[in-house]
Amino acid sequence: MFRLFVALKPSFPMRSALLDAMGGVPGARWQDDEQLHLTLSFIGDVDRHQAEDIAAALGNVRHPPVNFTLAGLGSFDRRDRIDSLWVGITPQDEVRSLHDAVLRALARAGVKPETRAYLPHITIARFSRGQAPTGPIPAAQLTPAPVEGRCEHFILYESHLGSEGSTYTAVERYPLV
Repeated sequence: MFRLFVALKPSFPMRSALLDAMGGVPGARWQDDEQLHLTLSFIGDVDRHQAEDIAAALGNVRHPPVNFTLAGLGSFDRRDRIDSLWVGITPQDEVRSLHDAVLRALARAGVKPETRAYLPHITIARFSRGQAPTGPIPAAQLTPAPVEGRCEHFILYESHLGSEGSTYTAVERYPLV
């Protein structure tokens, strides 16, 4: 089985700004440079044949490059405990348009869409159940400078789960033209 997702890799200046802002929250497992991405669609576990269909379908996506700026800090909660910290982007229209194009391609490959609303973001930290912060998050410290970036391709990734967190392998890159 292959655990797949589709994402944008932020530009080097964006990733540098994100990495520089990280720290100061006890219990946080900070993402490293290789883990920083903006998910367009999480696919999940698929067999080899469906993975090949997905890779082929994504090759038919036609979309111009996307531009966005890092903007704001947020968190996802699970059972009233912070599960992860993320940085948002602005504007979201171009990324949402690409997300929709990716979903249409994935549907042609038999992938069922996620039921959660799509929120473009870049996860910067995750927390284990017992390590979730109980005090205030230093939002001003963690909010990176509003660095602008451009993505000229999107990537199909394979995710490998491990005891120290996930590692990601780029399976295929698709140009945005």
